[in-house]
Amino acid sequence: MTFLKKTWLPVLPLAALLALALPACASAGTTPAPSPAVTDPDALSNAAPAQPVAPGGSLVIPVSELSDAVRFYPATVDGVTMEVLAVKTGDGKLRTAFNTCQVCNGSPYAYFEQRGDKVECQNCGNQFPMNRIEAEAGGCNPWPIFPDQKTETDAEIRIGYEFLSANAPIFSSWKEGIQ
Repeated sequence: MTFLKKTWLPVLPLAALLALALPACASAGTTPAPSPAVTDPDALSNAAPAQPVAPGGSLVIPVSELSDAVRFYPATVDGVTMEVLAVKTGDGKLRTAFNTCQVCNGSPYAYFEQRGDKVECQNCGNQFPMNRIEAEAGGCNPWPIFPDQKTETDAEIRIGYEFLSANAPIFSSWKEGIQ
């Protein structure tokens, strides 16, 4: 008994502390930490100036600005800040989506940044290849803007006020408190 008292009694407070701390550490990994704000100058240069869009107007995306690097087009509609991402994929297709995740929407971190040849949700960390942008609605991916929801010419893509205004609620807490 003396041997146990001398070797285990001093360790018991540490063992109790570990027993309490381990479950907290295990659950901490279940929700990914949000990524820090973009500090890469190249990523920042892919953001166009914000466009105010009034009734009867449109968010205008010049096709000449699009490449395989995602470009972000912020807009203000009815006082709500929103953002459209646009990219020209390897097959020459112009793809657009709202810069918010359909599943994570509601989190201020439900926006995408480019990581190599994919976009990554800053809330859940899921990544999507560029050719999946505007491919499907529902699920965990960028919120698509389909061809019938925009006007596309050789020179520009126009997304009308009515459509933008109808979708403003998906940006109600977008990037709130993190900029």
